[in-house]
Amino acid sequence: MAPLDIVRGHAAPLMRINVDTDQIIPSRFQLKGLEPGGLREGLFANWRRDEDGEEIEEFILNRQPYDTAPILLSGRNFGCGSSREYAVRALHQCGIRVVIAPSFGEIFYGNCFRNGVLPVVLTEAIVSELANDALAGADAAVIEVDLSLDRVRDARGRELKFESPARLRQILLSGMDEIDMTMTARDDIQRFRQQDRLNRAWAYTPLEKLCKMGS
Repeated sequence: MAPLDIVRGHAAPLMRINVDTDQIIPSRFQLKGLEPGGLREGLFANWRRDEDGEEIEEFILNRQPYDTAPILLSGRNFGCGSSREYAVRALHQCGIRVVIAPSFGEIFYGNCFRNGVLPVVLTEAIVSELANDALAGADAAVIEVDLSLDRVRDARGRELKFESPARLRQILLSGMDEIDMTMTARDDIQRFRQQDRLNRAWAYTPLEKLCKMGS
């Protein structure tokens, strides 16, 4: 997973509430997750294209400069519904590294950190202001998100603070998953096991031997 520290670019305002994971990536596209980059065509597929497969011009991610935006703005309860990780992976594969919303589905929020996307919680009023600025023009749509400082700098020059769980933040900053992070403590784990083997030798005795000792 590519590390994430500072993301700067256009913000695409998709100001809908209760955007669920099936709207983010319809279930018919999930098998595409087995192919490199295969989820890109499924992102918001029911909103991006009509029944003939043609792009719908009015949809925000089909319009420049929002079609290449690394930051997505949305309404409350973004990512609700089922727990599929494909929803986050589809966002990532399309170049979206940050989603800013007033609230997120709980499972989706954790999945974001573990799949290379930063979920940022700001107040509904602030997100609305960011969306209005984004629609006002290309220059106003450019904002900067700094994960190491837990800070969003908007086009007005404001610094907007947000919170991120320390361990999940470290996953994104380092680009390591939780197993990789655990293995950075390999030496400590090995020392503990060696000492524990001395303190509780019985716990390391093969089951077959224990059975014979008890008979």
